[in-house]
Amino acid sequence: MKTFGHLVWGLFFLGAAHAVTIVPNLPNEGVLGPDNRSAIDPNVDYEHFSGRVSDKDDSARIFKVNVENNNTKFFRAGDQVEFKVNLQANRDYCKAFVRNVEDFHFTIYVESLAPCFSSEEYFRRGTVLNFYSKQLALRVFEASKYREQLVVRKEDFLKQLNGINHFIWTFDQQKVKTAADYDQQINQLQREKRKALDDMITLKQERLVLQNELMKKLNELDESLLFYRVERQELMTDRWNLDHDSGLPFGQRPQDMKKTYR
Repeated sequence: MKTFGHLVWGLFFLGAAHAVTIVPNLPNEGVLGPDNRSAIDPNVDYEHFSGRVSDKDDSARIFKVNVENNNTKFFRAGDQVEFKVNLQANRDYCKAFVRNVEDFHFTIYVESLAPCFSSEEYFRRGTVLNFYSKQLALRVFEASKYREQLVVRKEDFLKQLNGINHFIWTFDQQKVKTAADYDQQINQLQREKRKALDDMITLKQERLVLQNELMKKLNELDESLLFYRVERQELMTDRWNLDHDSGLPFGQRPQDMKKTYR
């Protein structure tokens, strides 16, 4: 019995070792489907669609059609559509014109049901109609292009809003950071101010020493200039007057005053 239990456990582990894990085959890029930003699929025929008559008037000329695809919201009043009654594809198209558009509903005016429906039969509510409209395909294409522009505008607004939200959410942190940056600049300016004042004080002391040295040199130069000055020996009075003033012997008749000219 014990051996049988070991055998069962061995088979269990062996089966687990050879088990195959099912992994979905996902693309390497991580995109599960094509980009649908334009909201239009080139593989879809937007000219053909179906709808069910939800209401009609007594003359069976005005129908209210319910559709599952709301692309009919792009219809405008006056657009022409053609349709066939379901299960009667061998008959011709009936022509109608759009009168009103609602979500998942639109109202049409039918010129005549004779081409697509027998006049001997009663046209019932709930009848399925197969529509054909080139105008709708054109409107869907225009809407898809306009939607691309709206998507771009939305992304731009979202980027702006993201920036604003980031600023608002991080306002306190940015306020502290801004104050710290300015405090750092103020401290740097104060350090530069103190350094500039210290440099000016040092410069003043150096200039005072230089001033004393220059004044000393100037005094020495003045003494040297006075010593080395060459005087002009041009007498303004004659010798007789000089001898008379000095008490030296001189003649009785003075000589004429000597005149000098330059």
